[in-house]
Amino acid sequence: MASLSASNHVARVLSVANHVADVDASSRIANSWRRCLISHKLDPARQGPPQTLTEAEVRHVAEPMEKTIRLLTPELDDLARVLRDAGYCVNLADTNATMLFSRLPGEADARMFLDWKIYTGSNFAEAFEGTNGLGTALAEEKPILVHRDEHFREQWHMFSCAVAPLFDQAGRLAGAVNITSCRRDIERAAHQLALAVTMEATRRMEGAIFRDHFRNAWIATVPGDGGSGLIAYDEDRRIVGACRSARAMLSLTDGMIASGIDATRYIKFDHQAARSADEIVALRRADGSLLGQAHVAPPLRARSSARAPVKGRGTPVDRFDTLYRLAGRDPGLVKSVKRLRRIGDHNLPVLLHGETGVGKDVFARAIHAASSRARNNYVALNCAAMPESLIDAELFGYEAGAFTGARREGSKGLIVQADGGTLFLDEIGDMPIALQTRLLRVLENREVWPLGALRPVPVDIRLIIATHRDLGRMAEEGAFRADLYFRLRGIEVRLPALRERADRDDVIRQIAREEAPNCRLSEEAWSLLSAYLFPGNMRQLRHVLRLAGCTAEDGVITDADLDLPPFGGRAAEPDLAAAERATIVEALRKHGGRVTEAARALKLSRATLYRKIKAMKIETAQ
Repeated sequence: MASLSASNHVARVLSVANHVADVDASSRIANSWRRCLISHKLDPARQGPPQTLTEAEVRHVAEPMEKTIRLLTPELDDLARVLRDAGYCVNLADTNATMLFSRLPGEADARMFLDWKIYTGSNFAEAFEGTNGLGTALAEEKPILVHRDEHFREQWHMFSCAVAPLFDQAGRLAGAVNITSCRRDIERAAHQLALAVTMEATRRMEGAIFRDHFRNAWIATVPGDGGSGLIAYDEDRRIVGACRSARAMLSLTDGMIASGIDATRYIKFDHQAARSADEIVALRRADGSLLGQAHVAPPLRARSSARAPVKGRGTPVDRFDTLYRLAGRDPGLVKSVKRLRRIGDHNLPVLLHGETGVGKDVFARAIHAASSRARNNYVALNCAAMPESLIDAELFGYEAGAFTGARREGSKGLIVQADGGTLFLDEIGDMPIALQTRLLRVLENREVWPLGALRPVPVDIRLIIATHRDLGRMAEEGAFRADLYFRLRGIEVRLPALRERADRDDVIRQIAREEAPNCRLSEEAWSLLSAYLFPGNMRQLRHVLRLAGCTAEDGVITDADLDLPPFGGRAAEPDLAAAERATIVEALRKHGGRVTEAARALKLSRATLYRKIKAMKIETAQ
């Protein structure tokens, strides 16, 4: 049967090459198939794994991109979390289509990728592997979806790949972001939506690269018909850099930028070039006609000074500012940040508890940044995203030759990599019991025994753990080690669901400004957002607004732009206790945390409301 399938595929490829095709002969897939046959001399029936580099070769190839990989890792991790449940792996590749960064999905799907060698070090250049998402997107420098039997090689037909090329601060090809799924139950339309999410994530990565490179320049986000572009300019308004889309939009060349051409030849600013804060300003074309609203950010040095308190010259920035910004005006979160400030740099483990999507990783990074360990490594591991068979080696490391397939030089392991810094273990409730025992030993002895090692390695780490599970109940039921639970629970911080936050409206407005900076919300869209429960919390809100910012016409987000599944509506809350809690939280939010007024609005006695608040562990302003 397999050979018949391969034979049919070969016949189909050849028919396309000879322009006798059952697909559009002028399509990108057809053109790529012809390149593979005519230019690359490839055989569509060839079997075998892709070319894969050794560990040493990967390090050598990745060296020029190390800074870029570090810069983009948070965005890549976020993309992997969003797409993990759909069985996607996420990769960042260089311009030669060699994967230099990989995040695999859950264990069942991860096995498929490991078996087929779709991971760090694998090369998927079109000249070697034929038509595939990664190789073809890089060959054409355009985003592409290659769905199942659109692959040139028959053996890749179980995969669907969506890829967006990545461009650097000068508009040069820098690599590509690839997502691949082996799920046969996902239709092409769903993969197309995943491609749109990947393209938007890639644009944000390009923005991060641009802003990092031009950190000492002014940066304007210029609106255009095909999306926004970034230009960097100095104090004299001379252009020092422009991204790929801005170059096309303004017809800028390398020579023009190198000569320091005056930005006002293309755009005029309706502001006085503020020096202390980011601004939304009106931009006009050189002829005076309105171009649109633009976001203008000052140089990093100006942004840093703007965040400093104004009590006196030389006053340092409060290192807890980011945590306070994340807490907003929610009484419970503000109280938690005050507790974290009081414990300071005492090496107490921090347990973050909250639903999926509330931002536990973001909060953990902010705790690290507020500590004296901020200059050292912040190392994260999602215990639910890593196959059980790999967590042990990934976390504790191993010596050379410790097991079949081990790296020749061994591996430090994440705990040792975090020495002097912070180790963040997300979804700790999914850690296997056997590994819990080893982790407890590390915390008690402050040393790690890598697999195959003859002596332990001393470590100094601060541990932050996160979970959406009830670890206390798991410990009672024997599903989690009780001694480890009490060792981990140095200070517990509950991150409320978005629907429970007292400052929910503020949060929605702020995230709308971040994810769709050139758009405004219509009244209908605002009403829909403020009434929605957001079961996916912050993560869902961000992705809804990112997508809305891409689809909005004339800079106005309407209710039609909001992708809000009906199961999140108020009427669909399945848990009566959760619904009651949400109602009480909403009443307290509306009445500024004043229990007496909230009780009156809920038609409850004050004593009854206090009892419910205590039983449901609802934080109130003190």
